[in-house]
Amino acid sequence: MSDLQPKPSVLFVCVHNAGRSQMAAGFLTHLAGDRIEVRSAGSAPADSVNPAAVAAMAEVGIDISAQAPKVLTVDAVQASDVVITMGCGDTCPVFPGKRYLDWKLDDPAGQGTASVRPIRDEIEQRVRGLIAEISQR
Repeated sequence: MSDLQPKPSVLFVCVHNAGRSQMAAGFLTHLAGDRIEVRSAGSAPADSVNPAAVAAMAEVGIDISAQAPKVLTVDAVQASDVVITMGCGDTCPVFPGKRYLDWKLDDPAGQGTASVRPIRDEIEQRVRGLIAEISQR
């Protein structure tokens, strides 16, 4: 029997998968590297990632411009250890044995880069806390 632990996985979910969840996934990928598997999805994905979110992340050296909103699937939830919702309400399927967190964050949709910066900064703080928590297991 191997003593290798499977890589922990995190799924970020918001309705459009265009702002908050994309920024969170960008931070987690940037800060944790390949130590944590990162997914993001939305219950009603937008056509593209919010340009203000892309600009706000570029300001801190993280490029999420190549990302595309993805539809939330049952498989993605089942494959994840931690599911973090960001305002998607009851549209997220719930499975026993998964850890669910709900991050109350303002929606950056329709806002300019200046308004997205404080949301980005709060997401970064929460992601850093999440990494510290996961790394202690």
